[in-house]
Amino acid sequence: MSQVSAEELQQRALAFQSGEKFSPDELAARTAELVGYHYTVDDYFEVGREDVRRHALAVQDAHPVHWNEAKASELGHDTLIAAPTFVSIIGVVAQRKLFDEVVVGYDLWSILQTDQRLMYHRPIKVGDQLVCDVTLDSFRHVTSPEIVDLMVTKNVIWNQHDEPVMTTWTSLAARPGLEIDPELITSLDHVMMKVDTIPDPGITVAAGRERKPDPTELPPAYSAIDFDTLTVGQELPDKRFLLTRGNLSNYAGVAGDPNPIHFSDHVVKAAGLEGVVAHGMQTMGLGASYISEFIGDPAAFCEYNVRFTSMVYVPEDDSAAVDFTGKVKSLDPETRRGTIAIVAKQGNRRIFGRAQAVVQFN
Repeated sequence: MSQVSAEELQQRALAFQSGEKFSPDELAARTAELVGYHYTVDDYFEVGREDVRRHALAVQDAHPVHWNEAKASELGHDTLIAAPTFVSIIGVVAQRKLFDEVVVGYDLWSILQTDQRLMYHRPIKVGDQLVCDVTLDSFRHVTSPEIVDLMVTKNVIWNQHDEPVMTTWTSLAARPGLEIDPELITSLDHVMMKVDTIPDPGITVAAGRERKPDPTELPPAYSAIDFDTLTVGQELPDKRFLLTRGNLSNYAGVAGDPNPIHFSDHVVKAAGLEGVVAHGMQTMGLGASYISEFIGDPAAFCEYNVRFTSMVYVPEDDSAAVDFTGKVKSLDPETRRGTIAIVAKQGNRRIFGRAQAVVQFN
């Protein structure tokens, strides 16, 4: 548990807002002190019926449990359930305080998501009021071959019945001390979303809420396919998804992520990127849609892990094709769980270094 007080955090945030600069070593030392720091987000996230559908559309997931109450009921669900990466919407909200008030000193444009691990305890469904506990789980300062700060944030998500829903780990790589091109600063100011006033939603989560041990339970099989129909090495049908600038803009709105590298040619040029890129969680969502179609019921996901190795570039006047292949990597007769490994490529370039899901089969 971090020993940094709330008063010290406030002083650090004010120093950063005033423009005070720290060397990469100073910033790393301050951030390392925060490992173990945790907080509960003040406002719960209520999952709406159309939220579930909008997110499913954004990750091109046509599974009926996200769309049709009658079909969801046939598979044993009392309402629509969210797609496996719906949590990305909650994560943006939950981690805002972390980088605004706790881990301050990093420019958000210099932070890259490198790895995402999701552990499922029960599916997110319509009507859930989700409470999120956030922790800075680990930190490492690397100085060679370049200066990079590696950190992992952990979110534990509960519903209004104090039942665990999901635990997530997000690995981030930050490059401190980089000089910002004045052209990039101007570009960002011209394209970033402008909001006159952001109202205070108030506190809807009880202060002093008891912090529980990390959950370990995994979901049942729900209506997933029969374990006995599977064999190690069995291949999933290939699938291609197309992404356009329209897909990227839609996902940015659904996820609440206004980063202009996903829509502005001017900004990506100033930032030195090859072009506009898809969100990492958008491509991870496509992978989950691909797996869900094969396993029969996305509620049976136990874990889903992806390491991001390459961006998906989306041209201005054409679609970007992302091709998925997969196979059953392992099967455990005792638990009737299996691991599915997938490969995602844009052309000949792999966009995931490692991607696999653990599923509870019937």
